[in-house]
Amino acid sequence: MEIKVLGPGCSKCNALYKAVAEAAAEMGVHADIKKVEDIKEIVGAGVMLTPGLIINGKLKVAGKVPGKEDLKKYIKESISS
Repeated sequence: MEIKVLGPGCSKCNALYKAVAEAAAEMGVHADIKKVEDIKEIVGAGVMLTPGLIINGKLKVAGKVPGKEDLKKYIKESISS
């Protein structure tokens, strides 16, 4: 599973990265979690408001930091699809 957290390195972006890592660990899911801070790549992914969250190539969230339960739901959906 590939998870990308898109953002320029702001506090919300860092919070999302940490929350995603914690959610995946709590679920026992092995994921390659990457921070993407390149503006061209962020915009190219269709994210106009950061932070953004992409799981397995699909944009799940943009412009907010979802709660851990929501993150677990997104991860679970991506496992089963």
